[in-house]
Amino acid sequence: MILNKETAIKTAEVLLQIKAIKLEPQEPFTWASGWKSPIYCDNRIVLSYPLIRNFIRENFAKQVEEIYGKPDVIAAVATGAIGIGMLVAEYLSLPFVYVRPEAKSHGRKNQIEGNLEAGQTVVVIEDLISTGGSSLNAVKALRDSGANVKGMLAIFSYGFDIAEENIKNADLDVHTLSNYDYLIDTAQRTSYIKESEVEILKSWRKDPANWSPQ
Repeated sequence: MILNKETAIKTAEVLLQIKAIKLEPQEPFTWASGWKSPIYCDNRIVLSYPLIRNFIRENFAKQVEEIYGKPDVIAAVATGAIGIGMLVAEYLSLPFVYVRPEAKSHGRKNQIEGNLEAGQTVVVIEDLISTGGSSLNAVKALRDSGANVKGMLAIFSYGFDIAEENIKNADLDVHTLSNYDYLIDTAQRTSYIKESEVEILKSWRKDPANWSPQ
C-alpha cells in the first residue's frame, strides 16, 4: 500500500535518476530465477547518494511513526536492506537488528543478528519486494523468536499478484514508498521511456514468469 502519493512519485524519480532502477524493454535483463525482465532494481545504490538516502531514510522514519507509532526495534532484511534499515533506526534512536536468509551453520548459529527480546514490537525495513518470499522468511524468523511484528516498509514493490497473495496469507501489513505503477507513470511522464514501450512494461508485470521481449 502507498501511504503518500507525492512521496511515491519522488521516490520513483530519484530511483530512475541514479539508475537504482533500470528499464530496458528492448534489451531485457535475466534474473537469477531465469525470468526475462525489462526492469532491474538494485536499491543498495541509494546508499551512495547522501541526499537521496536521507530522503529515503526520513520518509521511512516518518511513515514508521505515522502508521505504527514508535516500535521497540527496527529490523532489516539481509542483505539489501541492512544499510537503509540501520539509518532509519539511527534517525529514530531505536535499537537495530537484521535477519539472515537462514541461521548460520557455525558460531552462535544466529539468524537474527543483534539483541531482540521476546514480546518487543518490531517494524521491518526491506529494500525491494518481488514475490515476497525473502521478506516473509525474515518476518517468520522474527515471529518465531517471539517478536511482535507490527508491519513492513519497503522502498519499492513490483506489485506481483503472488506477492500480494503471500503477504495476505502471512497476515502482514506492508507499505512501500513507491511501486511499479508509479514508476511506469513517472518514466512515461519524464520521457525516460518511449510511449511504445509502456505497454511492453505493463504486459511483463501481468505474467513475469512467461514474458518474453517482443
